[in-house]
Amino acid sequence: MGTSVTISAATDEDAEQILKLQYLCYQSEAALYDDYGIEPLTQTLAALRAELSEGCVLVARLGDEVVGSVRGTVDAAGTAAIAKLIVHPRLQRHGLGGRLLAAVEQRLAEERSATRFRLFTGHRSEGNLRLYRSHGYAPVGTEQLSRRLSLVTLEKEAAAEEFVAQA
Repeated sequence: MGTSVTISAATDEDAEQILKLQYLCYQSEAALYDDYGIEPLTQTLAALRAELSEGCVLVARLGDEVVGSVRGTVDAAGTAAIAKLIVHPRLQRHGLGGRLLAAVEQRLAEERSATRFRLFTGHRSEGNLRLYRSHGYAPVGTEQLSRRLSLVTLEKEAAAEEFVAQA
């Protein structure tokens, strides 16, 4: 392709591309759990724009195209909630998800004083679980949301030395 993927803060102008990519990426999760009413597939553009203005939202771009995204917030206790890590299907399994995860962790630690990271995924989402474990996350709980879906919560402590020299 000749163009490298760059990661940067999302802007309001990215909202429509992020929402379209989110819809595409969560189709496989919806199929896995036979539930097409999941929040990433029903989120409105207005709700996404609110997240852009309140939280830390990053995008991965290949030229002008948004090919990945991730979001995070930090609570008063310093725990960062990381959510909606997405990578375009044609670019999956090439390390971009890990780069986005590392980038949002770094940004949340440096700019919002995160001391712990928390995220969740479905119990059958083996690729997600593998990615998160490979980045130091450990399961800390499981919550059964329905007969078909249990959410696995994973956490890790923020280590300041991890963020030196990462871009």
